[in-house]
Order: sequence, then C-alpha cells, then structure tokens
Amino acid sequence: MDVLLQPFQFEFFRNGTITAVLVGGLCGLIGVYIVLRGMSYIGHGLSHAIFGGAVVSFVMAWNFYVGAGLWGFIAAVLINQTVRRTRISADAAIGVITTASFAVGVALISRYRRFTRSFDAALFGNILGVQQEDVWVVVGVTLMVAGIIFFLYKQLLFTTFDAEVARVYGVKTAWVDTLFALVLAAALIVSMQILGVTLIAAALVIPAITARLLTDSFNRMILLSTLLGALSGLVGMYLSYYVDVASGATIVLLQATLFIVALAITSVQKRAARRLMHTHI
Repeated sequence: MDVLLQPFQFEFFRNGTITAVLVGGLCGLIGVYIVLRGMSYIGHGLSHAIFGGAVVSFVMAWNFYVGAGLWGFIAAVLINQTVRRTRISADAAIGVITTASFAVGVALISRYRRFTRSFDAALFGNILGVQQEDVWVVVGVTLMVAGIIFFLYKQLLFTTFDAEVARVYGVKTAWVDTLFALVLAAALIVSMQILGVTLIAAALVIPAITARLLTDSFNRMILLSTLLGALSGLVGMYLSYYVDVASGATIVLLQATLFIVALAITSVQKRAARRLMHTHI
C-alpha cells in the first residue's frame, strides 16, 4: 500500500494523476463519436491547429486557454463549413486548414526563437507543468462536455449515424456539429498539457476502437471507452513514475496494449464461433 501511495506525496503527481484520469475519460467519451463519424483524422489535425493557436496566444500575451481554444474552435468550424459548402472531402479540408494553422505556429517559433523550449511541452506533454489551476480547468471542461452530451444525447446520436435523416426529422445538424466542434476543441486544449499535440489523436481514437471491438451496443461502447480512457490515465501515470518515461507516451502505449489484447480476444472468439459452426454443419 505504501508503494502505491508513495508518488502522491508529490504535488505534481497528484495534479497530474487527476488530470490524466479526467483527460483519459474525456478523450474516451468524445472518441466514440469521432470514430463512429469516420473522423479519426480530425483529432490529429485539430491538435496541430491548436498548436498554432497556442503559439499565437503566447506571442500576443493572451490567456492560453482562451486564445488556443478560440483558435481551435474556429478551425473546427471552418472544416465543417468547408465540407458542407464545397465538394472538398473532410480529410482534404482537415489537411489544408490544420496544417496551415500548424505552419503559423512553426513560423512564429522560428521568428521568436526564445519561445522554442516553452512549446516542447505543447508537442510532447509536460506532467511537471500541471498546476492546481490547470486541474480546475480540466474539471470544468469535463463537466461541461459531460453535460452537453447528456442533454443532447439523442441529437448527437442521430447526427452521428445519419445526418441526412436527422435533418429530415428536424434535428439542427449544423448547430449540433458546431457545438461538437466546440466540445472537441475544449477537450484537445486541456489534453495538451498531459499528452502533447503528437499523442492526443491516439488517446481520442484507441479507447473508442477498443470498445468497439468488445461491444456492438452504443451505450456500452460509451461507458467502456470512457472507462478505458480513465483507467489508462491512472495506470499510465503510475507506470510513468516508476519507469521514468513521459506520461503521455506511457498512457498511449498502455492504451495500444489494451487494444492488442482486445483484438486478440475477439479474434479467438471469432475462430471459436467458426469452428462451432463447422461442427454443426
């Protein structure tokens, strides 16, 4: 027991663990909608867009969460509007808008070289930099996202599976997509400190895909993906402390391991089912 509680004597570990659990669960929750919408690439792209917004916020001396969050929200809305109003595909729109935004950040960093070290944390995560106020921001965003998904559960579900039919039944899909863009941008902003830009996409997608392998029920998929994300955040923090490896990388590697285990289990089950079928035939 003492071994398990030992890391909690450090404030950075307490703050980091709370944040990692919340961020893991949050990414797992939102990831279900992203995977089922076939938008797995948007997490990777939008995180790079937000990096550009983070650099601009730093240079302009704006509040990080406000500046980067607004930048990410605008990028997400632009992607949705580009896909809706043109014949450009979603992956192409994501590629153009998010890489351009990332390039803005890189250009500013190359111009103001003294800021380069500060944004290593944005790229790869920095658990040591998680402060008490960051924890409260993550708690606030988590509650906001959970509340939005709870109250708009049916609209989000309908829009995710068949947007055209949803419009026929009176669901304001454009408004739902805009709100989801806000939710996604907020989640990515608070995830950056733990996971970094380079690993956020994996944390969004892997728990949801793992849950999809284990169940066909949407409700169970939501619960399982959120649980896997939160659990991997907790265990990943412990592992990163004892093996002295970056927390974001440890969390994502743990999630990848869980995915491989789930894939193996489902493969064995399918083979067993086929053998059973052949024996009956």
